[in-house]
Amino acid sequence: MIGSLSGIILTKQPPWLLVNVGGVGYELEAPMTTFYDLPGVGEKVELHTHLVVREDAQLLYAFSRLNQRELFRNLLKVNGVGPRVALAILSTMNAEEFQACVMAEDAVQLTRVPGIGRKTAERLLVEMRDKVDQLLNASGAVGMTAPQAPTQTQDPATDAITALVALGYKSIDATRQVRNLDKNLTSEQMIREALRNMAKKQA
Repeated sequence: MIGSLSGIILTKQPPWLLVNVGGVGYELEAPMTTFYDLPGVGEKVELHTHLVVREDAQLLYAFSRLNQRELFRNLLKVNGVGPRVALAILSTMNAEEFQACVMAEDAVQLTRVPGIGRKTAERLLVEMRDKVDQLLNASGAVGMTAPQAPTQTQDPATDAITALVALGYKSIDATRQVRNLDKNLTSEQMIREALRNMAKKQA
């Protein structure tokens, strides 16, 4: 099991990133709450990781905070929640917001996450109720040697749309949301604003 990686960020294209560790490039998938914590391309980063082995692939997921990874792992134990849905949850809300949602028994908030219906939301509330407090006691962010420095890509709008679709949103909805945003934003800023706007729209 690969528990953590420490290396240089080569590329960032949410929800994917490439990290050079001792000359080996590791492809990782991460929730947006992790991307918001990352330093810029070319900077050093340390990440908590979780490896999922399937018949057709070995997928490595990355998290900037230990409680993100622990929440991810516990979400995978809930029937009807796979890695894609777990990433969507952690992209829509951080661990503290998820805890508040569970403690308030707010199933409506959970159904705003793509891939989660009413039954799955109610199952999450029941199965995660006794776990969220323990999860949030996990240590915070891992070491970062540089301040956050998001990089502007040549086409941040396209990157933002791609990321939103990868998180489970319909292409037409993602495109509509991104087109209404300030074109001077980075892709990560666009994704953050689009997620907020879509949550409000579904409220």
